Amino acid sequence: MNWQALTQALFGNEHSIERKGDVLSGTAQLQGKTLTVVGTTEHAAIGVETALAQAKAILDTLQQHPGRPILLLVDTQGQRLRHRDELLCINRYMAHMGCCVDLARRSGHRVVALVYDQALSGGFITSGLMADTCHALPEAEIRVMRLPAMSRVTKIAEDVLEALSLSNPVFAPGVENYVAMGGIASLWSGDLQARLVAALADANLRDERAALGATRGGRKLSAEVTQRVLAA
Repeated sequence: MNWQALTQALFGNEHSIERKGDVLSGTAQLQGKTLTVVGTTEHAAIGVETALAQAKAILDTLQQHPGRPILLLVDTQGQRLRHRDELLCINRYMAHMGCCVDLARRSGHRVVALVYDQALSGGFITSGLMADTCHALPEAEIRVMRLPAMSRVTKIAEDVLEALSLSNPVFAPGVENYVAMGGIASLWSGDLQARLVAALADANLRDERAALGATRGGRKLSAEVTQRVLAA
């Protein structure tokens, strides 16, 4: 689903969301309330300018509209792999973006993320995974690291990782596996506006991803280990 069809499904004509480059920003009306909408499109590679543009939209909302809910629309191929961005320390810009989302949450803004197309690597970590809750469309593609890259980092043979990915969601790409691990709270289909209304109305602000992963069988030990560490 492209971003125009998505925003139509979510808000009808009650929005002023615009695209500048690969960045989406604007406001929308939902049941008489105004939301800030920030995101990316066209499988955006998150470079310095993209990270700053999204961060600015969030900071502007904090400053000018305290408490206004924020919807993050996620479609990214991860960070932009260019020498210029690396020299400018793209990791710091992406961390700044993530910190802005976290600041919004801590300042009383309800932040909901929706992966509507593609979510890869650091571009997903510093946006969708920083929200109060992250949801996805069933056709979305999600992965943080491809198996060849994972093999190089972990020094585990790629064929071993491929075998593990057949039974362990931690090693496997795909939106269903991220649901199983608790990273994706739910898949949205049918009436998308109703799903967004329900997500914004959910008053539970606790991070329950580890507990969801244990319940769903995707991350069986994370919640238990966390509790043991907290109790130590």
